[in-house]
Amino acid sequence: MAESRYDSGMKVRKEVLGSEHVEQAQARITDFDADFQRFITETAWGSVWSRPDLDRRTRSLVTIAILAALGREELALHLRAAIHNLSIDPHEIAEVLLHVAVYAGVPAANSAFAVAKKVLDQHVPASEEAGATKTSQEDV
Repeated sequence: MAESRYDSGMKVRKEVLGSEHVEQAQARITDFDADFQRFITETAWGSVWSRPDLDRRTRSLVTIAILAALGREELALHLRAAIHNLSIDPHEIAEVLLHVAVYAGVPAANSAFAVAKKVLDQHVPASEEAGATKTSQEDV
């Protein structure tokens, strides 16, 4: 029997975001948002993230760029996933955010850099950040 879009989406969602995060999110589902959560799992994860033509690293970097450009709160979640579950280097994230500055505006990138710095400070050992230039939001 073929795997349903929901099952496929749940598998990808756990691989990208981490099982612990997804299980916690599932535990918070109520009758109010159950249909929306199913929609996200089937559509975003089961239909789009499951497509074979872009690898997960690329999809993750594209997602980070879009969330940064739009100033969405999910940016921190996808930054953590990129670092921990997809082994994306902080330098690659900085390059994506620099690209955001050109195409979506300096204020969007400035906010995204601030979010990314918080995530990196919490989740990346100092030895991995060695050589990274520290800037503050006021520097822009």
